[in-house]
Amino acid sequence: MSTDSSGLITTHPDGCPRCWWPGHDPVYVAYHDTEWGVPEYDSRALYEKLILDGFQAGLSWITILRRRDGFRRAFEGFEPERVARFTEADVERLMNDTGIVRNRAKIRGAISGARAWLAIEEAGPGFSPFLWDFCDGRPIQTNAASRAEIATETDVSRKMGKALKAKGFTFCGPTIVHAFMQAVGMVNDHLTGCHRHADCAALGDGRHP
Repeated sequence: MSTDSSGLITTHPDGCPRCWWPGHDPVYVAYHDTEWGVPEYDSRALYEKLILDGFQAGLSWITILRRRDGFRRAFEGFEPERVARFTEADVERLMNDTGIVRNRAKIRGAISGARAWLAIEEAGPGFSPFLWDFCDGRPIQTNAASRAEIATETDVSRKMGKALKAKGFTFCGPTIVHAFMQAVGMVNDHLTGCHRHADCAALGDGRHP
């Protein structure tokens, strides 16, 4: 996902030191500053992010980020109850939608994931607790000073990915799942010199409600 190959802290014109990966792209910088690494506990939002990370496979995250509004429109706000009712006609509709990444397997994966989400919700205690339990309900704090110190997968992401696959999710390998965990604040992988590292660490002081 990098737009800067340094793998180190970059100081921006506004004086803020940031992780290397958003470069100076304003869309990417805003995402880095306001979303990435912030603990997310909403089950619907977690479903959306997991599905979008699956669509990212083989692509850069900025490609998905720039199409996120298109994805939200095409997938009816990523409301799992709605997506779960999609048919093959919807798959064909989405395959002709230029506002998203058109990949038949990933589209079908979003639908099967919505059905799996519903099953987890109905079985209790819900999708959010199901995921957060893998890190004991609290964000995992790392203290990486450079990209070289950041893992691409972990034991936790391997276990979570395996559990998601068993529930019916696809495109949930350990690398995709770890990227998902970073994005939704289950892992605080902002570099220690980044202005967001301490902020996200403070947000993660509590346990999952």
